[in-house]
Amino acid sequence: MICSVYKSSKKADTYLYINKRDDFSQVPEALMTLFGTPQFVMLLPIVKLQQLAGADLDKVKQSLVDPGYYLQIPPPTENLLKQHRSELGLDREEKE
Repeated sequence: MICSVYKSSKKADTYLYINKRDDFSQVPEALMTLFGTPQFVMLLPIVKLQQLAGADLDKVKQSLVDPGYYLQIPPPTENLLKQHRSELGLDREEKE
């Protein structure tokens, strides 16, 4: 199985995997609006891969079967200030 990978023109580090190059018929219109103009990145032979950076390979394969696409979004950014305050015990004082 070979899929096509596109990056979003609107959302940083957001990628769309589809079964056939330039065939976005399985992707909901609302998602395409949020995604923006797809920018082709590569053809990816996912059958030959052992793992995928930033995405679960089995989940990608399953999503390409149903619903016919996979959307890879970046993980949420860490709030380093909140984490630091928590490590210092400052957040506990505010809750009391």
